[in-house]
Amino acid sequence: MSSGLTQRRRKGGAGDAFDVHDATPGASTDSVSIPGFGDSSRRNSSQEIADDYNSVSNFNGNRESDDDGAKGKQNKLTLMEEVLLLGLKDSQGHLSFWNDNISYVLRGCILMELSFRKRIATVQEVRKRPYSERLLQVIDERPTGDVLLDEALRMIKTDSQSIASWIDLMSGETWNLMSFNYQLKQVRERIAKGLVDKGVLRTEKRNFVLFDMATHPVADFSVKEQLVQKTVDCLLGRGPAPTKQLVAMACASYAANVLENALVGLNHTQREQAFARVDEMLQTWATMGEKAKQAGCDDVMAGVLGVYTKMDSLL
Repeated sequence: MSSGLTQRRRKGGAGDAFDVHDATPGASTDSVSIPGFGDSSRRNSSQEIADDYNSVSNFNGNRESDDDGAKGKQNKLTLMEEVLLLGLKDSQGHLSFWNDNISYVLRGCILMELSFRKRIATVQEVRKRPYSERLLQVIDERPTGDVLLDEALRMIKTDSQSIASWIDLMSGETWNLMSFNYQLKQVRERIAKGLVDKGVLRTEKRNFVLFDMATHPVADFSVKEQLVQKTVDCLLGRGPAPTKQLVAMACASYAANVLENALVGLNHTQREQAFARVDEMLQTWATMGEKAKQAGCDDVMAGVLGVYTKMDSLL
């Protein structure tokens, strides 16, 4: 298992963009400090861990409820925003130029987010197909208030396609000329601008010798620190049982080759443990195992994660 996981990470893009410094070998897995965020204190007590989760909930509350106030809605991070935030370089404000997986993964995150908000579901058929091949339908046409989600919702309403097909179509991976209008454009940039509106990122223009590009460095480091901490706690088995949103974020980050960025403060043994845990979660939830069912996994989430298991970066 260890050698396989190491091989996968060598092929991913995240490791090319970030320097990974191992902590002292033999360090305790009960206490992890995350460098670069201004908080080096060790978190040893269960009360401190619980406080972290309560703090994170201000930005990532229960997405299944649409009755929260406007301020609460504005501060919540969507699944796509969490994955993108983990992948961004803090000061440079852009993703690794070698990462060609995150765009595809983000389309799957859009489907899972719509499912969490109870806007889409799979069509119930007598013949049971594999989860990734099940057809999608809109069950609630109300706008979500998120431009990307609403655009995807309108697309799904117009056609009957499987989960895997919708991810391909929204990514532009199709030979059918009649289906090019289903492609979602500038997804990463639009997600980043949403994070700018929430005060998590800021916008700067940087020169890259041959061209200028808008970048989005981190403006509120506390948000990313909390996101990293809850990811580490989940993968090291600390804190409360992970919600389906947290599992979806960890698995999507793994498939997008950005999970390594959340584990830079761990030593080698802890990183291997974290990668083994997320690999197990991905396989269990993609097949909707018993634990996944009990935690609220649905057909859409299982289908998207099933597509992720077949990506080249994880094979």
